[in-house]
Amino acid sequence: MPNMSLDKVKMPEQEPDIRNKNFKEVALGYEEAMAIEEAQRCLNCKTKPCVSGCPVNVKIPEFIQLVAEGRFEEAYDKIKETNSLPAVCGRVCPQESQCEQLCVRAKKGESVGIGRLERFVADWHMKNGSRAVNKAESNGIKVAVVGSGPAGLTCAGDLAKLGYEVTVFEAFHVPGGVLMYGIPEFRLPKALVQEEIQTVKDLGVDIRTNMVIGKVLSIDELKEEGYKAVFIGSGAGLPSFMKIPGENLNGVYSANEFLTRINLMSAYKFPDADTPVFVGKSVAVVGGGNVAMDAARSAKRLGAERVYIIYRRSEAEMPARLEEVHHAKEEGIIFKVLTNPKRILGTDDGWVKGIECVDMELGEPDKSGRRRPVEKKGSEHILDLETVIIAIGQSPNPLISKTTPGLDIQSWGGIIVEEETGATSKSGVYAGGDAVTGAATVILAMGAGKKAAESIHKLLSEA
Repeated sequence: MPNMSLDKVKMPEQEPDIRNKNFKEVALGYEEAMAIEEAQRCLNCKTKPCVSGCPVNVKIPEFIQLVAEGRFEEAYDKIKETNSLPAVCGRVCPQESQCEQLCVRAKKGESVGIGRLERFVADWHMKNGSRAVNKAESNGIKVAVVGSGPAGLTCAGDLAKLGYEVTVFEAFHVPGGVLMYGIPEFRLPKALVQEEIQTVKDLGVDIRTNMVIGKVLSIDELKEEGYKAVFIGSGAGLPSFMKIPGENLNGVYSANEFLTRINLMSAYKFPDADTPVFVGKSVAVVGGGNVAMDAARSAKRLGAERVYIIYRRSEAEMPARLEEVHHAKEEGIIFKVLTNPKRILGTDDGWVKGIECVDMELGEPDKSGRRRPVEKKGSEHILDLETVIIAIGQSPNPLISKTTPGLDIQSWGGIIVEEETGATSKSGVYAGGDAVTGAATVILAMGAGKKAAESIHKLLSEA
């Protein structure tokens, strides 16, 4: 009999006043009995609307049915048919605006906890499942993948399963891209990311680190080395700034640098790790997305007494996941919405001492459909601070576009591709993920990697 409870089985979590002082994972995951109970809420609809909401088309009702029957390893195999990184997706996908949004149970009550169940299955497999991988027989055709983030790993894994000899070129010293440098340990443990990457390596994918494509080798040089196709999944690592006075002061970070120091270089373990990060007692994070929440919650864990989120629109317009906003509030982050920075104030010796803001009100809708924020005259005020973190977005690094003749790009730096195939203007070169769209979600990048792998296979199998 299905479980007709209107509410999801609650996910166990660390208490807010405990977790805001450590970097251990916030959500603790389901136990077996909880997972079975939640899986029994699925009606196993014939129309399967949830699947159409998943960018990688996970066979959701099928894997959930297997969980309901306690067949966890088979559930893992079912997810892995289309998703290379289930432990990651179960944690960081915006399920509430994708698969769960379309769940029939959401019409009356809460949707089935699809993300929570995916996480449970992946974690169960890592503890209890078989590590045996069926490696495909090589077809002798070499393919290069630039970037080992979600798009690159997905493309590489799918091509390896088809027998291609795939080499991934990663600029950093460890693979994982934004999964390693962008998302904090308390949301996505790094050891888990590396375990997921190992499953891609086990398929035969060769990952080469410290390889900055555009400097060490160009895209054309990769083709000269015998790679029959190239997929560019190099992400969006170039931070945006506000272009206001004081952004060059000591104590101003891009969220990209701040989070990279903490996540990839373990600054939260300093001095046991080599990389320091300065926070001070009072911090402002400018922005309203998931990156802003990650930066603010990290600053709190590093000992800041007051951490502000400064966002120029209302909370309803915030692009961050509701769960991230909820967790940030629980942890004591102070939200200053309808507030916009005008300038950052500094000491005589060049350090941040405050930020001048102005209150905003919402006017007419702009091109995005969101109401445009308008300044309230005479509402200027100053917050005393020691650190400012700018989290207003990132764009693709121009290194590849500048060193690749014939590669068409958008005015803001994104690589132009055919939407259906991921093909660029350059023959045999494909692209996907944040390098094309600008900063977006992990699962959308994975969907782009999957689409490009299909297109590359079609190109090379017809050659």
